[in-house]
Amino acid sequence: MGKREGLFLVKTYTWYVERLVWLVAGTDVLASSVLTYFHSPNWAFSILFVGICSIMVALTGFCIVGNILCLLGARPMLPMKPEKGEGWRSSLYFMQTDRWFLERYIYMFVGVNLSISSVLARFYNPGWLYFTGFVGTATLTFAFTGFCIMANLLYRLGAEPRLCRYS
Repeated sequence: MGKREGLFLVKTYTWYVERLVWLVAGTDVLASSVLTYFHSPNWAFSILFVGICSIMVALTGFCIVGNILCLLGARPMLPMKPEKGEGWRSSLYFMQTDRWFLERYIYMFVGVNLSISSVLARFYNPGWLYFTGFVGTATLTFAFTGFCIMANLLYRLGAEPRLCRYS
């Protein structure tokens, strides 16, 4: 990975599966952070679920929300490449996992941070909800504007993006 200059932004001229997944995840994390703080600490498990799902997407490419969105008619930005002999798997939405690229790093980073901070918020100190709120806000910002602090850091460090435009 070589260092780069410029700004990394994802495409925002249309709503596609990957962008809608960030919208759903960010909304869930923000709402669950507020509910954990004001209603019941057990809402932290909803944040934990989003974190685990994010890790699962990074490792396997399978996205529960992405598949639901595809069933509802949303299309992915990157066309899926079904391979011969995959059977039932070819009808499901899988993020590409042929190599580690910027978006996969983001899913892993978000998943690990949400998982750790939600457990710490539930069992140690609710102050960790400020961090989950920050991650949820950053995810929503990513969905609406195409800008993500972590994506730009990874981009500058040389991670190769799959869904992007450059400024």
